[in-house]
Order: sequence, then C-alpha cells, then structure tokens
Amino acid sequence: MLEIRNLSRHFGSKTAVKDVSLQIGKGSFVGIIGRSGAGKSTLLRMVNRLQEPSSGQIFWNGREVTALDGAELRRWRTACAMVFQQFNIVGRLDVLTNVLMGRLHFTPTLRSMLKLWAPEDRALAISALEQFDIAPLAAQRAETLSGGQQQRVAIARALVQEPELVLADEPIASLDPRNTKVVMDALQRLNRHFGITVICNLHDLDIAKDYCGRLIGMAQGEIVFDGAPDALTEATARELYGLEAGEAMTIVPPSSLPVLEPLAAVA
Repeated sequence: MLEIRNLSRHFGSKTAVKDVSLQIGKGSFVGIIGRSGAGKSTLLRMVNRLQEPSSGQIFWNGREVTALDGAELRRWRTACAMVFQQFNIVGRLDVLTNVLMGRLHFTPTLRSMLKLWAPEDRALAISALEQFDIAPLAAQRAETLSGGQQQRVAIARALVQEPELVLADEPIASLDPRNTKVVMDALQRLNRHFGITVICNLHDLDIAKDYCGRLIGMAQGEIVFDGAPDALTEATARELYGLEAGEAMTIVPPSSLPVLEPLAAVA
C-alpha cells in the first residue's frame, strides 16, 4: 500500500502541493485529475523521489520512502517505475535496447555498456514487447516509431523493471484518440494482467472515468475530490477544471438536446 502523509512541496513562495494525505491500495488503478498546474506531476515526482518534498512522508508497504538514499533509493526507483508524457526513450537506439534499459539495475555496468545483456533479460524484453503487440518492431530505431508506439515501448521498459508501482505522468497528452486508447489499454493491462498498482495523471476526465477505479481531483495543490468516478458530479468537475472544463470532459450543450413536442390535449 502507498501511504502519503501531509506531503507538501514549495518552490520559493509558490506552493505546488499542499498538505496531501492519501492511501492507495495494492492493485489499484487510480487517476489523478485536474487542470494544468494543479500539482499532479509534482505529486508523482515526489513519490518517485525525482523531486524532494518540502515536508511530509511517503510510505510503501510500511517502509518510509522519504528516508531512502543511495542504493536503497535506486532500488525504490526500480520498484516504482515512471512513464512520462514525452516517452523518455532514446531515439537512436533500437526498440529492444530501449526496453532492456529497464534491466539496468539488475545488470553489471560494464555488461550494460557493452550491450552484453543476459539471455534471460533479452527473453523478458521480447516478452514485454509481445504483451503490447510491438515485438515485430524490436530491431527498429525508436525514433522511427509513432508516438503511440514509443509510449508502448516506454511501458514495456517499465514492465521489465518488475515494478510494484507504475506512475504515469500525462502519458497520453501528445497522442491522437486512436493512440490514446492503445496506450491506456496497455496501462490497464499492466494493472489487470500483472497486478501492478498504477497511478496515472490525466487531464481528460472522460478517459479517466473509463479506465480508473478511483479518481483523485487536485486544485491548487490540494485534494478536492477523492472517490469513485460515478461520484464525481459535473459541478465538481467544473470546480476542478474551471474554464478548461469543456476541454477536459464531454459537455452536451443545451441546444443539442432533443426538443419534445407538447402532448396533445385529451379530448
């Protein structure tokens, strides 16, 4: 279980995350929603320790993540894989090598530099690519792939880390609708097939409702909603997104609703 206690992050006089407390159970698929600048990315980066909290604590299965350093912190970042908005893969390398980079923590430095990957690691990487229907692309340079394919490579790399938790930071922000579905299906597979806890930052509320079992709404660094997708009202969504509400969710304008004919008078 992931437990966050009174977590805050300040950048000078600006507060990005303010006194956030959460518990997220193992095997959950949780969406963090809210407008740009709400603190979603900062929250995930603190969980992975890419950014240090100004105050508060993070625990995973009772162990304090915020107290880790050195080798223990590196092990945590392996167990807590990140999937980024901009894919974060190496375009000049082939797809298989990009996925194998998820095995760096398990491979001696010299062997990884010489690309002397263990046969079992290669088999694991190929299997991960097969899980997301991109094994035929293994020998291609990553930069030749579409955005959706590159994001699936990043998810496959996360899978071979053998993580307990995957943090996806706006993974579909730069994708078209077709690739959005492909990538969200891949994250859903991580969760359902492998039992990996997934926490996903999303701007699109309709996508979040379709894929996530629980939604956490953030505004100005604070949690303003925490519950099942069905419990999120349109009024709360408008509070979360403000002027961006029309971009974040499907709103049916009154003019598009059917006009009902008056009932005929009973003779």
